[in-house]
Amino acid sequence: MPLDVVDLGTFYDAPLGQVARRILEPAVRERWRGLAGLSVLGIGYATPYLEPLRDEAERVLAFMPDVQGVVHWPLGSPSATALAVSTMLPLPDQCFDRILLVHVLETEEMPGELLSEVWRVLRPGGSMIAIVPNRRGLWARMDTTPFGEGRPYSRSQLTALLRDSLFSPVFWAEHLYVPPIPRRMLLGSAAAWERLGAGLSLPFSGVHLVEATKLMFRPAAVRKTQRARRMAPVFVPATAPTARGS
Repeated sequence: MPLDVVDLGTFYDAPLGQVARRILEPAVRERWRGLAGLSVLGIGYATPYLEPLRDEAERVLAFMPDVQGVVHWPLGSPSATALAVSTMLPLPDQCFDRILLVHVLETEEMPGELLSEVWRVLRPGGSMIAIVPNRRGLWARMDTTPFGEGRPYSRSQLTALLRDSLFSPVFWAEHLYVPPIPRRMLLGSAAAWERLGAGLSLPFSGVHLVEATKLMFRPAAVRKTQRARRMAPVFVPATAPTARGS
């Protein structure tokens, strides 16, 4: 089950959550430059990473799952958040240029349905970034952070899920190498952990950050439909009634 929105806010107010934000926020910003005139949507609990995008993008909204709850954001401004069912977004087709998924894909009961909705509302040529717990990392093994909730993914599992949902990964990165232990000395060395882990391509990062673009064709769906039609039984109507038991 997803964490409550209050618990997520408490995590990002704490030192460990602030470290996660300082590492992941620039990583998202690095991938999404030149947002003038573009629209951005966050799904899950993405507001900690959307804040620096507001000054450039034309529109930035955040949808939070109905089972998680919603908070007012940004503070001091009209709310840009809404409560929504992740698999039934109240949006028209192809209406956003960038979509960010945080704290949602690993807790969603039907991740394929969620990605289908993301595919639907993402414009052609747009991109989606998902930040997902790494099943080999320490962050996914400890319930002291929201990255320890739900189902973590290996890179191969995440790749298969994206491709089944008609997304093509175009960029991968691993982040949060620092152990998720809220000790001041350890957290103070988070940047050094990040440089070491990325430089040596260590396998125990806390999260995957993947950027993907939507494919504009559906070969998998066509093949499944054709196979289902071939395998479906053919019923021939009886020409005359038959007695029960005969």
